[in-house]
Amino acid sequence: MKFLHITFHFQFSETIEEILDKHEIRDYIRVPMVESNDRDGKHFGSQVFPGNSSLIQAQVPEEKVDDILSDLKRFREEKLSHQHLEALVLPVEQRLGSMD
Repeated sequence: MKFLHITFHFQFSETIEEILDKHEIRDYIRVPMVESNDRDGKHFGSQVFPGNSSLIQAQVPEEKVDDILSDLKRFREEKLSHQHLEALVLPVEQRLGSMD
């Protein structure tokens, strides 16, 4: 099992969720509006620092990680406005939950 952490501009939430659905990742946490700071500066949802980011975290079977990352990479490279997407994969050493 792996832990997938994805950050992206909030307006692309539906597309990122579609990628997860395609790979049958149904259980995840989405934080719809978070403040962030990236290569273009701060996104704090204000007039001074417009925009927000979203965050999705999911536990993903190891055999699905490469395909999901491939689709996320394809999305990221599609347009300049998608290049804020970042994905991080970490090992899950222990877990307690419904999939025990």
